[in-house]
Amino acid sequence: MNLQTQSIITCPNCGFRKEETMPMDSCQFFYKCENCHTILKPKQGDCCVYCSYGSAKCPSIQKNESCC
Repeated sequence: MNLQTQSIITCPNCGFRKEETMPMDSCQFFYKCENCHTILKPKQGDCCVYCSYGSAKCPSIQKNESCC
């Protein structure tokens, strides 16, 4: 399986987009938008900010493993 390690996070507040490298061994619960400084948190039912706002799901979800 070829895991995606890069994800583009899109801020739901201002629409700013930035490519980030996802952690391989943990979830990221918070992310601060560089543009508007909004603190992003996972949506209900998602394990991390990448699953909620990223262009790719986190590595754990990509591997069909339980996350966090």
